[in-house]
Amino acid sequence: MWFFLGGVALGFLLCALIFSYFIGPPQTPRRKLMIASWGAPSEGNIYGAMECDATKALQYIKEQKEQGNHVTITNIAIKAVALSLKAAPSMNGRLIWGKFFPHKTIDIGCLVNINDGKDLANAKITDVDKKTTKEIGEVLQQKAGKLRSGKDADWNKTLDTIKILPVFVIRRLVYTVGFLSSALGLNLPMLGVRPFPFGSCLVTSVGMMGLDMGFAPFTPFARVPILVMVGAIREKPVVVDGEIVVRPIITLTATLDHRFLDGAQGAALAKYLRLGIEDPAQWDRDFSNDVLYTKKSQ
Repeated sequence: MWFFLGGVALGFLLCALIFSYFIGPPQTPRRKLMIASWGAPSEGNIYGAMECDATKALQYIKEQKEQGNHVTITNIAIKAVALSLKAAPSMNGRLIWGKFFPHKTIDIGCLVNINDGKDLANAKITDVDKKTTKEIGEVLQQKAGKLRSGKDADWNKTLDTIKILPVFVIRRLVYTVGFLSSALGLNLPMLGVRPFPFGSCLVTSVGMMGLDMGFAPFTPFARVPILVMVGAIREKPVVVDGEIVVRPIITLTATLDHRFLDGAQGAALAKYLRLGIEDPAQWDRDFSNDVLYTKKSQ
């Protein structure tokens, strides 16, 4: 019996070593240290808040409205997050058994209110770096409409499963399903779960609820390294060219998993997130081939 258990343990160790050294992209010592230093996102989280001048964003929204396009500050924020993920590629991926694997596309999940605000559902937008804010708005509006009308087949399957299972079973199920879909990228149509259902980031608007800012905890089964909350726009006094003026200010908050980024990547993330919010017209295009940040930190 003991020989059998020892053989199983040795086999598991050998498989882990083979996976670590021969499967997937190589890991720098920094990357391995970051992953080894923290466990799942119950620890090692970073919380940040950033105020951005929304003057140009509001002007851009007005111009788009005059052209018949429905663009919101949330659409602009989603595009800005894609810009920041392009600049900080260590955030655009997932961890599998302690090893980082990058995503091939920049996909973002957006939490939307359904059932008169009694529930939240996820609307995933793919290839956000290739879409305009108008296209982002169209996709989001279409997916949110299906969710709110009860016509999203995948969401209905998920709800049906959750409804019939007790909590202690759901806890284990969502962890397993989260690993299979959000880490391994498996398709689970019977449960209404698609590969990487949340992308690399979750974005939601707390400004719609009248909140200036808010922080969100990580949802373990989503397995995303960053959550972004879009606050309300408020007029505030700020200093511009040495003078105090009143400007519309929006607050963005983020919860980040420290296993995915270091200081340099964090600085790039913040820099391009601000650029995307404060000058949306410049980045409202396909920037998938742009080189924004070249330092290797994988």
